[in-house]
Amino acid sequence: MYINTHSYYSLRYGTMGIDQLLDQAVVKGISALALTDINTSMGIPEFIKKAKERNIRPIAGVEFRNEDELLFVGIAKNREGFKELNEYLTQHNLSGKKFEEEAPDFSQVFVIYPLGKMPGSALADNEFTGIRPHQVNKLVTSEYLDYPEKLVVWQPVTFLDDKSLLIHKCLRAIDHNTLLSKLQSHQFADPDQVMVAPWKLQELFQWYPEIVENTEWLMDQCSIDIEFKVSKNKLTYSKTREDDRLLLQKLANDGMLYRYGRNNPLAKERIKHELEIIDNLGFSSYFLIAWDVVHYSMSRGFYHVGRGSGANSIVAYCLRITDVDPIKLDLYFERFLNPKRTSPPDFDIDFSWKDRDQVQDYIFKRYGKDHTALLGATSTFKDKSIYRELGKVFGLPKEEIDLLVNDPENSYNNYETANLIKTLGQEVLDFPNMRTIHAGGMLVTEEPISYYTALDMPPKGFLTTQWDMYIAEEMGFHKLDILSQRGIGHIKEAVEIILENCGKEIDIHQVDQFFVNEKVRQQLKDGETIGCFYIESPAMRGLLKKLRCDNYLSLVAASSIIRCQIGHDARVHQTVSPPQRFQLPPPHPEGATE
Repeated sequence: MYINTHSYYSLRYGTMGIDQLLDQAVVKGISALALTDINTSMGIPEFIKKAKERNIRPIAGVEFRNEDELLFVGIAKNREGFKELNEYLTQHNLSGKKFEEEAPDFSQVFVIYPLGKMPGSALADNEFTGIRPHQVNKLVTSEYLDYPEKLVVWQPVTFLDDKSLLIHKCLRAIDHNTLLSKLQSHQFADPDQVMVAPWKLQELFQWYPEIVENTEWLMDQCSIDIEFKVSKNKLTYSKTREDDRLLLQKLANDGMLYRYGRNNPLAKERIKHELEIIDNLGFSSYFLIAWDVVHYSMSRGFYHVGRGSGANSIVAYCLRITDVDPIKLDLYFERFLNPKRTSPPDFDIDFSWKDRDQVQDYIFKRYGKDHTALLGATSTFKDKSIYRELGKVFGLPKEEIDLLVNDPENSYNNYETANLIKTLGQEVLDFPNMRTIHAGGMLVTEEPISYYTALDMPPKGFLTTQWDMYIAEEMGFHKLDILSQRGIGHIKEAVEIILENCGKEIDIHQVDQFFVNEKVRQQLKDGETIGCFYIESPAMRGLLKKLRCDNYLSLVAASSIIRCQIGHDARVHQTVSPPQRFQLPPPHPEGATE
């Protein structure tokens, strides 16, 4: 009978994670539960997955509010109803307008109004009035008894116990940027918003059994499911999967002429082999969409660099998604794409910071706003931010907050309020704080994305999912990373300067010529790589000089050594003393050791 529960995805309001909420439901013997976070549906996919693991029937919903004013709760009957809720949320996120006092004309959504919001005579077939346990006595003289079929049990769930009530109030004070002592009663939840056993609710409504029956009937009409780990990306680039196979084959063979010429049997054989695997795994559309993005950018004169595990593919090389020759570098394609893989390889495509927004705008217009979105991210409460926020809530002066943040174990922090802040901070650690944007991930979906999420409109100006890359991956969405790199703009400017001053056109994608350029080789050997993305750090430049690196393969090896060492140092920094150092390979035969 729980049609209104909050998780910590009700940002700066809810106090329980999805696991804790569901574990409480198991303890209480609850077999069906509706998650209705405030003005968001971001927790629904995780809720569905974890509820099924506990044999609890998940129900999707949203609680709609204008600031602190509760308007109504929407409960989706099915995935079509969830889509309606997401589209209604998205519409208001785009416009920035407040929600209407009355719900729209939903077709697959039940609407629950709080007592007093809507008279029983005005309720539509899918609309009901929720009665809180402490409001039962009001029914004796209420007009709502004239419409008993429109009444349902409404027991909101926001916290677990007295401690989580305090956490809730602190979160509300943070949200309102006010002191805990100045928080108004309408700004936080009632203390009785806890999960009680179903038999207890039935006992509270014992004189009105029809209200309990209405609630059970309503919940029985609702269910939702998501098929996890099944690709939800756009399934075909053209009309059919066979058309995709033929188009990708043609584009790869045409690209082979540009990369290898007509007579390269090794390239032909590898292209044939890769195309077969790509088609069998159903990834042709993913490659074609990446090609489409690159094709558009090149037609506009934008420069790009393709990275990621897809760089091991000769098909990606021939499509000019990357400039990495897997034959010359002896890259093993099956390491990243093989018959047992269920997700496509990564394509990270870097553009100039000047051009990336235009590329993203093209993707939205090419595949449609209903099927395209930037990938969201979630900013969480971490140690320093928690102490600073809670310090303000409890009214500590700036000097004491700074000491608590910068040196929490200092003896001057050993007083009641500071100790309470530390305790509460551990409880709030990793709670979602606000929604933000992934660095460059984009989704292109087969079904309208509103079947899975509502969309935000951040200042960047592109629609963005409310959940992050981890939830997206669980559901079967595979992102395309459209990234920004300032150095690519510099490369373009350099090519333009060469054309203007020397009258020479440079094809920046024909990278072989740079491998044999003596000036480039000498700069690498001398460690003169300032301004070169990825190889300009002091450690990298020092290693290049010690190795006397003057070729691409040695450069790749040096980069791998540095990345490996950085990762190793991060893991052992706290446990190894003194720090263990990696061993350099023998010096270049031409040079002396240092």
